[in-house]
Amino acid sequence: MYAVIKSGGKQHKVAEGEIITIEKIDAEEGSNIEFPEVLAVNKEGNLQVGKPLLEGAKVVGKVINHIKAPKVTIIKMKRRQDWRKKQGHRQNLSKIEIKSIEIK
Repeated sequence: MYAVIKSGGKQHKVAEGEIITIEKIDAEEGSNIEFPEVLAVNKEGNLQVGKPLLEGAKVVGKVINHIKAPKVTIIKMKRRQDWRKKQGHRQNLSKIEIKSIEIK
């Protein structure tokens, strides 16, 4: 059984017991969270697709911890002008363990 959820502007395919990494959410470590935006659920070969969301479906997960992604380096340069700019970025992420997929 798996589901497709929407979180942080991205879609994630999840299954029970799986650990996923998503954009940081405001929740304490160890707390349970719900993902009400479920796009599709496949249960024993029976695929249900929402238009765009499935009514009465939700995915429950537990926040394991908050981490930072590897650094992405941005370099800007203008030729022949001796102008350079270097910048780095590390995205905040959350690791979530999927506890259950519920559908009515």
